[in-house]
Order: sequence, then C-alpha cells, then structure tokens
Amino acid sequence: MPYEPPPNLAELTLSEIAELVAARKLPPVENWNPQNSGDSEMRIAPDGRWFHQGSEIRRPAMIRTFSGLIRVDTDGRYWLVTPQEKLSIAVDDVPFIAVELQPIGKGPEGSIAFRLNTDDVVVAGPDHDIMLRRYEDADVPYVHVRQGLWARVSRPVHYQMMEMALEQDPDNPRLWSSGACFPMVAIG
Repeated sequence: MPYEPPPNLAELTLSEIAELVAARKLPPVENWNPQNSGDSEMRIAPDGRWFHQGSEIRRPAMIRTFSGLIRVDTDGRYWLVTPQEKLSIAVDDVPFIAVELQPIGKGPEGSIAFRLNTDDVVVAGPDHDIMLRRYEDADVPYVHVRQGLWARVSRPVHYQMMEMALEQDPDNPRLWSSGACFPMVAIG
C-alpha cells in the first residue's frame, strides 16, 4: 500500500478530524503480554527521528507502522509490542512530536487538533491533556497521545499555542479544547 501524504488540517472540520482519529485503528498493544522479549536496536531521537542500528529510518510508512506498536510500562520503559514478542526501544524524550496545530472555534467551545510527526491526529481534551514540562531548560507543552504516550510540541506550534492563549486572556494565558482548560504558564 503506497504512503499517502497527511491531510491538510486547515481544510477539515472538527467532525472530519474526529473521523480521521477514529479511522486509525491501532492494535491493542496494552492487552498483549508476550513472553518473548529482546532489544529492537531502535531509538527515537529528541527531534522525532527514528533510527535502527544507528541508521535513520526514512520510510514514513514504516515509522507509522512502528508508532502504532509502542507501549510504555509503568517504569517508563518503551516497547514495540506484537502478540508474539516485545522489543525494547530507546526513546530519548517522548515518541512523538506535534508538528501542526489546527484550532477549530475559540474559547470553551473550541477544539485544538494536533498532527504528529507520524501523521496521526490528536484532539486535545479531557482524555488528551496538554501539560507544560521542562525540556532543555524551558517549559514546553506536551500533548497526551494515548496510554501514557506523549508528544512534545514543536517550537513553531508552541509559539502558535502561546499566541492563541495570550489572545484569549493576556493575564491568564490558557487554551480550551473539547471542554477542557489548559494553563499555558508553568505553575510552581
């Protein structure tokens, strides 16, 4: 099956984005507990690039496939999981990068969709938090993707988020998405 480029989020409605999210049927890796384990010899760099035995994986379809098999354990170890085996994978920061943002509406009624470097789409909300965390001596937003897996927001998207948050309330910058409110200033 040939790789299809990602859709332009700016041209989609929230319901069309929701259909994209639902169409990505991910395997139930959280239910698989294979006895065989090993090392995948793979690594995800902080900039979201994937490597195998030191060489960059450049095929988007392969990265997209592998990204659907990632699981993180409670101890913070990442695995590529199939029903037959689980292979450790080194993740320097988080497995995903949010590379595009599309706001739909504003304020409490609005939503924010993120496209990840794997071309997956996540809509922030109660099940997909936005949280500020320290990264390279700065507070950077991260978006919860699924089951303990996070995406770091790229710098251009971070700037876009801050612009939106300050536009809505310069004294208390925050973003709303799917009924959830996310502060855009570090607390404490």
